[in-house]
Amino acid sequence: MTTPGRLGHFSKPGRRSPLAAFAAAAILALTAACGSASSTAPASKAVAGAPVAAEGSTSASLPTQDVMSGIQTDPALKAELPAAIAARGTLLLGTTQPTGLAGLPHDGVSGGKEVGLDVDLRNAIAKKLGVTWDTQYGTFQTIIPGTQNGKFDVGWGNFGVTKAREQIVDFATYLTDGQSFLGASSVSADKISTLTDLCGYTVATSPGSTFQQILTNGAAKCAAAGKKPYQVQYFSDSAPIFLGLANGKIDVMFGPTLSVKYDAGHVPGTKFLGQISSTPVGVVTAKGSPLAKPISDAVNALIADGSYAKIFAKWGVTDTEVKASQVNPDPSL
Repeated sequence: MTTPGRLGHFSKPGRRSPLAAFAAAAILALTAACGSASSTAPASKAVAGAPVAAEGSTSASLPTQDVMSGIQTDPALKAELPAAIAARGTLLLGTTQPTGLAGLPHDGVSGGKEVGLDVDLRNAIAKKLGVTWDTQYGTFQTIIPGTQNGKFDVGWGNFGVTKAREQIVDFATYLTDGQSFLGASSVSADKISTLTDLCGYTVATSPGSTFQQILTNGAAKCAAAGKKPYQVQYFSDSAPIFLGLANGKIDVMFGPTLSVKYDAGHVPGTKFLGQISSTPVGVVTAKGSPLAKPISDAVNALIADGSYAKIFAKWGVTDTEVKASQVNPDPSL
């Protein structure tokens, strides 16, 4: 692959770069997602997005602060739920199934248990509402349709609020995320602040995402600037992206700021290149569903009692907090 500004391969002949070894470990960890604690813990230090030890943690890799025991059910919030759901005591949750620790800080699996910011936050919401989650797994591409057709009551998948999505589902926001770039350390660019800074590079991102939308909408910018176009490759998980960064087949990853910054601090041989925009992120419900408001109100109750801040501090991502949850805010995309 030839791209402007590339400095060549990541390792000398006969040597394996740290990023290449890291990517291989990430792929192995993905295949062992449902293993025991003894099988996942050693791999956690070499998995994409694996966190460092946090204050108050008894683990070498995962924060273990108790952020749940102080949360109490709010009867007024529970009364906002539809009577049938309140009586049932469960909400059908559609989300993606975490694999290993590659999805942190959002979610992962350790010792057969799901962990992460998203896991803590949605469990806190359920506790505040006095219900439990009946979790059903889908793909990023199937969660919103499943919410529309009634397969799920609620969809959770780091969904950015967009005009197109607000036409078909409702949002209850819970954090602010952005669109950012992670590059291999050998890529000459130190900052990417516009799409024209990507011209000539090979970019990896996830299909069916706001990132695909941004890259597609901006595809003509390079030609307009008299530059070679960027090439886009799509992957549903991060392990092959890290492998591509290691072997020179991918120059830059385009993804959510929360994850990209986290990976830049934990994935060897990578660097954070910048953010070009930001987007509110929310839980999705069917259009016109009576669930969006109580979920938003639950988030605001967690903000008011301090539980929300504790969850974000636990995972080291306090800069993505919202001051208040909103139902269907004005979209930025």
